[in-house]
Amino acid sequence: YEKGRTLKVLLSLKTFFSADCGLANLNTRIVGGQDAPAGFWPWQVSLQTSSHFCGGSLINNQWVLTAAHCFKSASGVNVVLGLQTLQGSNPNSVSRTVTSLIVHPDYNSVTADNDIALLQLSSPVTFNNYITPVCLPSTGSSFYSGVNTWVTGWGNIGTGVSLPAPQNLQEVQVPIVGNRQCKCSYGASSITDNMVCAGLLEGGKDSCQGDSGGPLVIKQNNRWIQAGVVSFGKDCALPNYPGVYTRVSQYQTWINTQITTNQPGFITFTSTGTDSDLSVSCPGVPPITTTATTITTTTTYIPPTTTTTTTKPAATTTYVSLIPTTTITTTTTVTHPTTTTKPTTTTTHSTTIKPTTITTHSTTIIPTTTTTRSTDIKPTTIPIDSTTIKPTTIPTDSTTIKPTTTTTHLTTTTTKTTTQPPFTTPKGNHLL
Repeated sequence: YEKGRTLKVLLSLKTFFSADCGLANLNTRIVGGQDAPAGFWPWQVSLQTSSHFCGGSLINNQWVLTAAHCFKSASGVNVVLGLQTLQGSNPNSVSRTVTSLIVHPDYNSVTADNDIALLQLSSPVTFNNYITPVCLPSTGSSFYSGVNTWVTGWGNIGTGVSLPAPQNLQEVQVPIVGNRQCKCSYGASSITDNMVCAGLLEGGKDSCQGDSGGPLVIKQNNRWIQAGVVSFGKDCALPNYPGVYTRVSQYQTWINTQITTNQPGFITFTSTGTDSDLSVSCPGVPPITTTATTITTTTTYIPPTTTTTTTKPAATTTYVSLIPTTTITTTTTVTHPTTTTKPTTTTTHSTTIKPTTITTHSTTIIPTTTTTRSTDIKPTTIPIDSTTIKPTTIPTDSTTIKPTTTTTHLTTTTTKTTTQPPFTTPKGNHLL
């Protein structure tokens, strides 16, 4: 396999991992050759009956992660670890049988959705430089388009081209291809959120038949994290058809539910910057639209007005107090960058408090009490002297009404339809 350039990506690490996972002490290579040296990928396993048929990865001392489509049963399957070549001497290899096969309950053999399975080994293995578990990505890990990954296996080196003797473990570096771009290649309904794609749009680098179940890994802070499980593709390394992998970060809960003791190590992998895949669109994959909301608040204040009229004692004196009328207008404008613009909605909250009017009958005036619903105004009593009536000041309670802000929540509903293109091929040599 041809090797590509290295893309450095800044990542964030959360320590949810075992101290043993993801370490490849013998792997110091940045860009390597076709053959992977012994100990470079110590979690890689070969699943065999009479011969190799699928790959897998060691995730703790007694469990292996692989693809569901590799199995109808685990009867007669041997798991070989520490293996370098399929032919010749392998002094570091050990073998285990399988005591338990757990296929994801939602695996769909037609669409290849949830193409993931767990194998329990007949007995634990001892870790060394050639046998070490890989770390797994935590739920919520993100893999932006262009992030470089490595995929390994003993599969074909081209469509219909077997790996030549001595069938040494192969490695190839391929960049992540975002799901939107991948949908443009395979069809929008063929690529789900449970999948991740990797390869070159110009072709030439890919996993192939016999690599199914094997790991797609990314290095972060000296630890290797398995982003994907080899699943399917259109032949191998064709232009515009990257390889499709099971997205391991979707299955942290499921894996930990099956493995209740000595659980695998999980690391949160977060790409930084902007994902270029967000700008990709094609028939069936519409552009991503964003919604901008503008809120404008307008407040109008009318100052209070007080009028006092005084006449001679023999006449009637009228005191008129107008409580300030405050009108607060809240205008909320929501602007959506679409072809249809909703009208501006203006809501006006007006509070008017009627003035207190006091009427004098002969020499006795009964105080009038006015109460409003929006404010609490205590009643005012105005005594009237028979000879002299002094102006009475009626206190005014000022009420402040805060503008009301209206927030519009938009809900986007996505409908997924899964169909399997007739030309996609699982990357296992055969099914048991």
